Amino acid sequence: MEKVKVLFIFEEITPYLPESYISQIGRNLPQGIQENGKEIRTFMPKYGCVNERRNQLHEVIRLSGMNLIINDTDHPLIIKVASIQSARMQIYFIDNEDYFGRKNTFSDGEGKEFSDNDERTIFFSRGVIETIIKLNWSPDIIHCHGWFSSLVPLYIKKSYSDHPLFADSKVVYSAYNDDFKNPLNKKFKDKLLFEGINKKDVSVVNTPDFININKLAVDYSDGIIIGHDDVNKEIKQYAEDSKKPVIKKTILEDDQYIKDYSSFYDNILKP
Repeated sequence: MEKVKVLFIFEEITPYLPESYISQIGRNLPQGIQENGKEIRTFMPKYGCVNERRNQLHEVIRLSGMNLIINDTDHPLIIKVASIQSARMQIYFIDNEDYFGRKNTFSDGEGKEFSDNDERTIFFSRGVIETIIKLNWSPDIIHCHGWFSSLVPLYIKKSYSDHPLFADSKVVYSAYNDDFKNPLNKKFKDKLLFEGINKKDVSVVNTPDFININKLAVDYSDGIIIGHDDVNKEIKQYAEDSKKPVIKKTILEDDQYIKDYSSFYDNILKP
């Protein structure tokens, strides 16, 4: 019997970034799912604060070299990889000098959110999908974690719905309390109009704030995980009202959440 394949998309993973609630999930969940007998691939952005030398990142030339067009501008896609030896797993990094060369994640040293965070999340989401295509790897489950991966469900269900690698893929979205304070660029919705996507498909982000971008992820996901006790109440209610499978699961001291997530994947994959 072929192994279930799970694609993990995180906005942060420790040890590449300091320990946080999400980064600890990024470190432990893929390993746990792999040890539960599933095949995995794991992605995160290559922010400028990720130390390439210490973490032994190297560019994967055969995967790099593509350009992604965002807002009528070409942006080179660079793929790097590193290994967590103790977990026997690789982490793929999406890189681009313009979007990820700076030394912070989503805001500058004074806490001001980057004005191009809208394009950065578009680039990251599409970059992961295009890299998976180059790897010729067909995921059964695509598990997106946090708002920075929230566009992946939309792209998988609309722009790449006819691609044979994703024809049977199910998308799971984990909502967290990783909110940003200011709405994204007011032209965000127009920048989303990629192949197979029209304005009606993304009408929920007419106001591109944190709540609405999470609602967009819920709209195009097959299952939702409320991954933190402090997830915005409106997002929780929207997920529950969607009538899609929803579980509320926060990290525990033990690894029970990993088993619960694995079972959640299996249930979503049932015919």
